[in-house]
Amino acid sequence: MNVTPASGRRSGATPAATPVRKWAALAVLCASLLLAGIDLTVLHVAVPALSQQLLPTGTELLWIVDVYPLSVAALLVTFGTLADRLGRKRLVLAGLVVFGVASAGAAASSTATQLIIARGGLGVGAAMFMAATVAIIRHVFVDARQRALAIGIWTAANSVGAASGPALGGWVLQHWWWGAVFLINLPVVVIAVIAGFWLLPESRDPAPRRWDGVSALMSIVGLFAIVYALKHVADQLSVDPIGVVIGGGGLALLAIFVYRQRRVRQPLVDLSLFADRRFSVATLCVLVCFGCYAALLFFASQLLQLVAGHGPLQAGLALVPLAVANAAGAMLAPWLARRGGYRWVIAGALLGFAAGFAGLAVTTAGSTGTGATSLIAWFVLAGCGAGMVMTLGADAIMSTATVDRAGEAGAIQETSFELGSGLGIAVLGTTLVITYRAALPTFPGLPAAANAQVHESLGAATKLAAPHGTRISDVINAAQHAFTHGFAAASATAAATLTITAGLVTYFLRTKRDH
Repeated sequence: MNVTPASGRRSGATPAATPVRKWAALAVLCASLLLAGIDLTVLHVAVPALSQQLLPTGTELLWIVDVYPLSVAALLVTFGTLADRLGRKRLVLAGLVVFGVASAGAAASSTATQLIIARGGLGVGAAMFMAATVAIIRHVFVDARQRALAIGIWTAANSVGAASGPALGGWVLQHWWWGAVFLINLPVVVIAVIAGFWLLPESRDPAPRRWDGVSALMSIVGLFAIVYALKHVADQLSVDPIGVVIGGGGLALLAIFVYRQRRVRQPLVDLSLFADRRFSVATLCVLVCFGCYAALLFFASQLLQLVAGHGPLQAGLALVPLAVANAAGAMLAPWLARRGGYRWVIAGALLGFAAGFAGLAVTTAGSTGTGATSLIAWFVLAGCGAGMVMTLGADAIMSTATVDRAGEAGAIQETSFELGSGLGIAVLGTTLVITYRAALPTFPGLPAAANAQVHESLGAATKLAAPHGTRISDVINAAQHAFTHGFAAASATAAATLTITAGLVTYFLRTKRDH
């Protein structure tokens, strides 16, 4: 698979003229992606604290965690096309401002409803700058090698942000209240806006197509409905009428959206991009890889706290090797691809990621003595593989688009990241919880309500209020064993999915020389 830059530069202002200015502009873009990644996971360790303060219902708590990635996933395609039309620099700066205001609102929230609205605002701001960020990189770094390196750094910033979110959240919670996890965004936003105003070049499509508001609404509602329905199923572990109606409606809207894009003269999204095997396979790789990565962060944080007994800060620090390995893999990927070819490096990295999950499955199955030390090697292997896949996948996606359509391609790519996050946590989370409940016995000494609480989740089991004639330690120990079985089952599922994806990459990215 040979990735070559699109020919010609027809849009907007001239990219940053000097190398220093180019890399300084990249630093601004990476700062924004770092914030987006942090806010994806920073609440993983803050949920217990904010639950005690705001007393949200189970549904409200689900929305507090999920409304951010849901909003990002639903809005990226729309903002990607708007970036091509209105100007990518303008959208990045506006998105950072919205993100900063929403961060202040989240920190000041006194009710669960206020926090949900503020988290939704964070998603809107993040979608604005994420949709335009990778398009600016494509515009500034026209040299294929420089662009691959820049995208590697950019991917590492997003992934490291997601992996460092729990550690940063744990550190903040040890010194301040839960709302402070959002205030850490503000100084970075201020610096990024000021620096971005001077450093980022403006670019847009010089002949923008008519903006299709109807298609935009279809994509927003359809994507939001599908991801929400999946998360609803994962939370309820049942296919109830609500999930069927919401998910079915979302699928129907997206089907109509695709039909409309093929019929209208000026579509919101150029679906012909998917005719290129590189684009389609790379999009699949990013979706599957980031889905598994996001799920690993989410479930490992629970494993380290609820099973291994680490505090929020300790659990977050235990995930640092995962972040470091991810960054190393992202930086190493372009160099390896130039020597071994995209096809074999992506396939090998997927298998490495799968091996990391397989090691986690074997290490954790049925064990409550699992500590951070025994998991580090598998975290490093998984993180390195994930970093390589996401970097090379992102570069392959952007290489198939012209400079003028970079915002559109970037939006599809970022949507695959966010949609992958939602799908990964929903699908692997369902596997974990089903296994957890199947492995957990019914306790004769507990009343029905207490048994239901224990079977709901490990977190709920640790909050069992009274012994009811059964020793709490026996209940907690059984729940921890069941959780590790569930974690192992989810890890094995992820390993199998990544292995299948590696096989698809090996087959579909063949060149004529391979026949």
